[in-house]
Formats: sequence, structure tokens, C-alpha cells
Amino acid sequence: MLPYFENQEALTNNLATIKTFEIIELLLRYTRIQNLLFNFEDDFKIELEVYMNKNYMHNIPLAQFAKLTGRSISTFKRDFQEIFNQTPNKWLIKKRLDLAHFLISKQGKKPNEIYDDVGFVNFSHFSRSFKAEFGINPSEIEKDNS
Repeated sequence: MLPYFENQEALTNNLATIKTFEIIELLLRYTRIQNLLFNFEDDFKIELEVYMNKNYMHNIPLAQFAKLTGRSISTFKRDFQEIFNQTPNKWLIKKRLDLAHFLISKQGKKPNEIYDDVGFVNFSHFSRSFKAEFGINPSEIEKDNS
């Protein structure tokens, strides 16, 4: 191939096609190269359970979580269900609320200071979800600690 790189005028379109097929044929003779060229497995999939337990408080769409873990959205949901026995949305809300409960009850944080840190976009959604999960408003826990 070197002569064709040195004299590009000598490499016609037909000759380039023939030489390309020749190179592919030569590469396919070597099993190690063939396995490398035709490996269609996912090239990276990080451990979902570890990743989610470390990053659940980040308020990003599920599609982004899927991408960050090396999965399509459908594979992400399927893998998630197998690992956590729950849908990603329900699990995320529960984990975020548990963290919020801990921060308010054990560390004396104010609900309006932590709702964003635990992954909620607005305080009213956080407050409604908290009451639905624990049966009391987050501010009631804050009063109990005073």
C-alpha cells in the first residue's frame, strides 16, 4: 500500500476498492484481529447497583442514567428491575426520601435546604412525596428535633 500513499495519482477508485477488499481478506485470516473487528458486545457496562447507590440523588432523566451506565433505556430498566425488584422511578424517590428523612431527623437539616440536594426539583413535590411516604410533613420532623 505504501506505493499508493507515496503516489496518490496511481490509486484509482477501482484499485482502492480492490485493495480495501484485499486488506479485509488478509485481516480476516487472523482470528485475534477478526474477533476484535467483529465484536459487537457492549464495550462498557458499569455495575448498575454500585453506580445507582452512589448517584441516586442527582436529578437527571432515566435516559441519562442509562447512558452513563452503558445501557439503552430498555436494558437499564430491565437490569434495574432484576437488581432492585422495583422500577427505577419508585426506587429513586424512596432512596431520596430516606436520605432526606435522615438529614432532617438525624442531622437537623431544614427541609427547604435539602430538597434540592437529595434530587427533588421543587419543594412542593418533595413535601407531598415525603408526607405520602412517612405520613407526616418534613417540617413536623424538624419541630420534633427542636
